[in-house]
This record gives sequence, C-alpha cells and structure tokens, in this order.
Amino acid sequence: MKISQLSQEYLFYIKNINRFSINTSKAYSEDLNSFINYCIKYRKEDISGITEKFIKSYLMTLSEEGLNKKSISRKLSSLRGIFKFAFNNNYIELNPTVLISNPKSSRKLPEVVTTNSILDAYKAAKIDKDYILIITIFEILYGCALRVSELCNLKFMDLDIVQQIIRVQGKGGKTRIVPLGDKSKEIIKDYLKTIGHLGPYAPLFQRNGKALYPKYVYRIVNKYLSEVTDVKKKSPHVLRHSAATHMLDNGADLRVVKEILGHENLSTTQIYTHVSVERLKSAYRKAHPKS
Repeated sequence: MKISQLSQEYLFYIKNINRFSINTSKAYSEDLNSFINYCIKYRKEDISGITEKFIKSYLMTLSEEGLNKKSISRKLSSLRGIFKFAFNNNYIELNPTVLISNPKSSRKLPEVVTTNSILDAYKAAKIDKDYILIITIFEILYGCALRVSELCNLKFMDLDIVQQIIRVQGKGGKTRIVPLGDKSKEIIKDYLKTIGHLGPYAPLFQRNGKALYPKYVYRIVNKYLSEVTDVKKKSPHVLRHSAATHMLDNGADLRVVKEILGHENLSTTQIYTHVSVERLKSAYRKAHPKS
C-alpha cells in the first residue's frame, strides 16, 4: 500500500469515525501531505519500506529547514497516528514511530495583557461603526476565555442569558458550560439589541447578516491590541491566555480554570500557574525594597 492511499483512509477515519474537528483534520492533512512529498522525493512511497530511520531523517530535515520544535512534534504526532492506524489494521507488521520521541524543547510562557489594556482597547474601538460587536468579541474571548473557533461557532441556542451560561463546543466536539459574568452579560444584551433574535440555529456572532470568520476576529483584536499594548503576539488567543492567568492571580482553583478552558489534561492548564508566579516575582522585584 502506498502512503498516499493510507493517508486517504486515515483522514476519512479521523473525520468520520473519530469525529475530529474540521480544523484538526485539516492540520493532520497538511502534516501528512508534507511527509508524503518527502516519501515521493526519496522514492519511499510503499509503507512497508518506511522505517524508523527514514522518519527520523524526515524530522531532521524539518529541523534543518528551520521548523520549530513544537511544529516538528505536531508533525510527529500525525505520523504516530497514521502508523498506529496502519498497524491496527494489519497494513504493516511493525510501527516505525513507536520508539521515536519528541524533540526536547523549553516551553515558552504565554504572553498576557493587563485588564487595563483590555479596557483601553474598548475605548479605542469607540470610533468604529461596529463598536458594539467589537467589544462583545473582546468580552467573550476574555470574559469566557474562548478560542476563536469556539466564538465563531456559537449559535443563539448556546446562550442562556438568564442562567448566565454559554454552551461551548470545544476541541474534539466536546461540549462544556462556561459561566457568563455580570459585565459580560450586560455587553451581550446590548449587542443582541443590535441584531435581534434570529432563531436557535442562527450564528450568535454575525456581521452584515453573516457569521463571523476567524480572520475577521483576528484582524479586529490585533488592530485594537496594537493600540494599547506592546506584547509581541496580539492575537485573540492572548485574551484567552490573559483570562486564565488573571483567574489564577485572583485565587481561582486550577481545576476550575481547566474546566472553563476546556483542557483535557491538568498539565496543560498548569502552564498558567508558571505565568502567575513569574508575574508575582516581577512585581516583587519592582516593588520590594529588599529585592
């Protein structure tokens, strides 16, 4: 069997059986196409001839091309998935990825913005004709710590304004309940007045009658964060990072933050405890006379 044929079967499997999200399936497809091209280049298209040594040479090539360790680990994860699938279906006798470990990397702490910066972004957006929509986007990304894709996929039926909760469809199609704060509630109510109620399955966030695209959300957040903060990354995900960090700064339980963020593992959430500690150290160094 050729690697391209195996890839088609595997992608069908993760989309239709494992029910991976569109974005996750697309990422797997891109990773596998990269490996397929490498196989074609070195005439290793038959999966029976793909060895651990050959896969390591592919990963080494990615490193030499300047790809960061996190991206290489992601591509290796895609290869682990496809060869595990091949082994389980008796397409190969040995899984060549079993003994390959991820490249070692020091995990970078996520950047955060201050609550004052977010409020300043609201003020900066006042001149925009879509002001109400813009501050609602900020409020949900930060106030509810959502991913961009989660915000764009919200429907009217996912919002319960009375109970002050939002039902969010996260990674892997998993649904979680996220609380809606009092301030967020008032901002959403103002936003709803501008569009009316369009039925339970209509997109909750829309512009000119159409659902928001992630690129629009990114552009808006980047534009107004650029005016109020000098953090390097000014993407919507920075608001999610900031929400998690600020919750922990204010004494929130780590497990509660994990549930709000929709993380599968507590270890993923723990990165924000390091951010909180670093912020504490920084404040100490600046303010304490004995520092």
